Amino acid sequence: MKRPLAAALLAEFLGTAGLLCAVIGSGIMAERLSGGNVGITLLANTLATVFALYVLIEVLAPVSGAHFNPVVTLALFARRLFSPAAKAAVPLYIVAQLSGAAAGAWLANAMFELQLVQLASKVRGGWGQWLGEFVATAGLMVVILRAPAGRGAGLVACYIGAAYWFTSSTSFANPAAVAGRMLSDSFAGIAPQSALGFVGAELAGGAAGCLVAWALGRQVVEVEAPAG
Repeated sequence: MKRPLAAALLAEFLGTAGLLCAVIGSGIMAERLSGGNVGITLLANTLATVFALYVLIEVLAPVSGAHFNPVVTLALFARRLFSPAAKAAVPLYIVAQLSGAAAGAWLANAMFELQLVQLASKVRGGWGQWLGEFVATAGLMVVILRAPAGRGAGLVACYIGAAYWFTSSTSFANPAAVAGRMLSDSFAGIAPQSALGFVGAELAGGAAGCLVAWALGRQVVEVEAPAG
């Protein structure tokens, strides 16, 4: 069912905000409760992210397609999976996602009584973590483009949960997530100087994932963004 563009943009804003709030907020809570055990902190962070992502996709996919990720939006556009009337919405989707990521980070900071506006200090980088982001994003795109009808939410959530642990970068796989995580100096944060390497790896991984999906054959499900 087609939805007005305004509703689709609101869904992308709220979905990305909810996702970043879950990622950052659960990281803060887990770090406070884990007694310094980083493994338990990451496990709690993973579970909260998986559950939140599944719910957000299920609830908002009928409105906007539930991208919550500029790489996903750009990849679907490149694969010509936007309807012709919806192509003009691509930049607006990305603006809504980036704005939502910032809002989600600020909301998490506020809930845990941290300084509202801050920058992360956790440096993440090196070829191993960049490769991890490449792998995480490529795999995410293959899952999205190959997911059978009605199973996308569960498969995406499960993949991200697994990639938290099998990738060296803990699977950001999303430039909007990088932008939001820069705004919270907490367990899930990433220092601004580390952002460019992550985003570059994600864009390259997204392109590679699209090529793999193309090599495997026609997508099982074609996803179209709602037109205004």
